[in-house]
This record gives sequence, structure tokens and C-alpha cells, in this order.
Amino acid sequence: MTAVPPPGCPAHQSLYGPEFAADPAAVYRRLREAGPTGPVELAPGVRATLVIGYDAALHVLRSPETFSKDPRRWRDLADGTVPMDSPVVPMMMYRPNALFTDGEEHRRLRGAITDSLARVEPSTLRGYVERSADTLIDRFAPRGAADLLGEYAQVLPLLVFNHLFGCPAGHGVRLVEGMSGIFDGVDAEKANELLTTTLLDLVALKRRRPGADMTSWLMEHPAALTDEEMVHTLVVLMGAGTEPEQNLIANSLRLLLSDDRFAGDLSGGTLPVEDALDEVLWTDPPIANYAVHYPRHDVVYEGTPLRAGDPLVVSLAAANTDPSLTSGQRTGNRAHLAWSAGPHNCPAQGPARLIAAVGVEKLLDRIPDIELAVPAEKLEWRPGPFHRALAALPVSFPPAPAAGRPEGGLRTPAAAFPAPAPEPSAPAPDRPRGGWARLSAWWRGE
Repeated sequence: MTAVPPPGCPAHQSLYGPEFAADPAAVYRRLREAGPTGPVELAPGVRATLVIGYDAALHVLRSPETFSKDPRRWRDLADGTVPMDSPVVPMMMYRPNALFTDGEEHRRLRGAITDSLARVEPSTLRGYVERSADTLIDRFAPRGAADLLGEYAQVLPLLVFNHLFGCPAGHGVRLVEGMSGIFDGVDAEKANELLTTTLLDLVALKRRRPGADMTSWLMEHPAALTDEEMVHTLVVLMGAGTEPEQNLIANSLRLLLSDDRFAGDLSGGTLPVEDALDEVLWTDPPIANYAVHYPRHDVVYEGTPLRAGDPLVVSLAAANTDPSLTSGQRTGNRAHLAWSAGPHNCPAQGPARLIAAVGVEKLLDRIPDIELAVPAEKLEWRPGPFHRALAALPVSFPPAPAAGRPEGGLRTPAAAFPAPAPEPSAPAPDRPRGGWARLSAWWRGE
């Protein structure tokens, strides 16, 4: 028998499917009627508590003594209530990396990440993003039309991360397939297996032939990561650097091209890219609901009982738009939770923001008269409980000549650059294709 929620307690709200993807704010509003937390389903049969209040989110994120990140505490997964083949398990299961550990083990694993990231020179990273962006723009500029998600926002982080991690192009393609499958929850168990085996290959390659790249630096670190820890550290780094990065770029471009506050500045020659990034990180963060925690013991938060081992999912998007926040000023305001907070805040905020800002600036500099090919309200969002991700971003513009690759540009093999995508005016499929499906089709020239 289905339990009836007590008076004033909302039923479990679904965070999967096209309805939630189309209007997540409506779900957050319904949940807020009962307080700063509310019951949700992440996938069929996978129940959790969503933290939607800003203060409540900070409380969870900054209280590791009460809320653990270790999914081995997840009661429903341990007793089989949630099966291992559930589509959300690969995003929530235990992995021996900094994201899913606490205390000293977390500090050891995170130290390897922060120290290796510190070796990335911002000027070198900027130059590589610019050259990668030019190469991609050259492929669609003469056509006068493009899908900026599949042809630009999705591929740019892949090229950059292939370089940063010393990853051969073939490995990079498989990593995107695996990571997109996990985020979309489509054949997630198979996608997770592909991701793991590909990274094992990369780790073995770098053990044999280390180089000046993040993978090799992680291996050299005094933390002495095992091969298993290496694989799962790369999972969290590449997971954060590909899917969320493409969403940050695409969501920022959507805002710049559709919101009069920004569009007017674009036509006047000003590129308010940093302002757009701040706005997106507040209102449409690329990871909308994640930062999963587990109460170490039964607790009560503002009258709501939270049972030990039941997942608490922090809604970064809902917390950022909490009506109780008094300041409506977002430009230059970095108090949002898009990068999380507390001991598990994102260690790569600087590089991530730099990649997105340079990618957007380069595109608008090269093609200043770009416009959405469809009304903004007609754009589709990919279903999934964790991300805020467009299915496509079709644009049109006056055809522009290719600038040509500068001397000393990319060394990525030509096979890594896809053939042109279909014209944006082509009929959309009944169901938006996942990130890998679009990218794979583009690679094959379909």
C-alpha cells in the first residue's frame, strides 16, 4: 500500500522526466510550501530528501560532523531497496576519491587534486582554450548556422581536457560517452563500466609514459594514489570538467542571446560575459541537484526528521533562488552555491570559470551578430535529476570566413574534429538525444 503523506507534507516530487526538466522551478516552489527540505524521487523507487533552502543547504554542506559524504552509509542501496542497476547509482555510489570520503582520507585525496591543479598555468590554459575555440568556430562559421551545444560547448571542454590530462583522442571520445550516459541515466551501468575501463587504460598508459599533464602529476603526488584511486579521482575531475562545463558554456550563451539585459550590450559591442556567468551560476547552475550527504545518525532539522543513511541531496539551484535571500544583486555576487560550499567545495572553480568565460568571449568576438534560431522558450532541456542541460542550442548568423588555425595551434588529430552537424532547422526527434548520442552522431557526420 502506498503511504499517504501526513497533512502539510508534500508527496515525493519527481526529479526525472521531461516535466521536471522543462520547469524545475515549479517543483522547487511546491516543495518550499512545506519548508527548507522536501521528499523527492531521483529515479523510480529512489527516494531522497531535497534540501531547497539556502541556509539549510549551507548547514548540510558545512557540517561534516553530522552529515557524511560516504555513500556506503546509504541504507536503501545497502539493503537492496535501490538496485545496483538503478540509473542514478553511478552518480551516487561510493568511489575512492575526494568526493565520496570524509576526514583525513578526504584531505589526502583532495590534496592531490588541489596541488596538481595549482600546476596549471592560467595563461597556458587560456591560450589552449582560445586555440581550441578557433578551431571549432572555423568549422561552422562559413555555414551561417550551428548547434552551439553539439558543435561547440560540448566539444570545447573535451579538447581542453584531453590536453590537460594527456588523454589520447580515442580515449576522450569514450570518456564523453561514459560520462554523458551517467548524467543522462541512459544505460548508466554500461556507461559506468565504459568510463572505468577507459580510465584504467589511461592510467596504465601514464604509468608507462608520464608527461606534463594532470594525470601524471596526480601519480607523482606524495599522496601516493593507487590505480583504483587514480581512476576514481579522474572520474570526479573529468565528470566535473566535461558535462557541467559544457552546460555552463551553453546556459551562458543562451542567456546572452535571449535576455534583453545582455543582448542590448552585445549589439553595442560590450561583452558582459562575466555578468552572464554570475547570473547562470545563480539561476541555472550546470549541476542543479547533487552534493549528496547522509546523516550519521537520526537528526531533526527544523521539525523534519532525517533518518541516518537516507540521502540528502542539496539543490544548489533551489537554494540559490530561495526567496528568503534578501539581495537580488547577482552581478559580481559570488555567494551562490553553484560550486558547493564547505570542505567539499569545488577545487577547480578558477579553471572552470576561465574555460567558460574564454569560450564564450571567443565565440562572440568571432561571430558578433549571432542569434538564436528558435525562440528561447522553445529550447528543450535534457531530463535528469542532477544537471541543468540543454538538448540543443541552434543559432544563425551571417556566414563568416574561417580564421585559419594559428601557427603552433592544436596538435589534436584531425579525426578528433567532427563533421558538420545537421542544420538546426531539421525536425527534432521525439525524445532529445543524450549528450553522447549527439556528439557521436556529429563525429560520424550524420
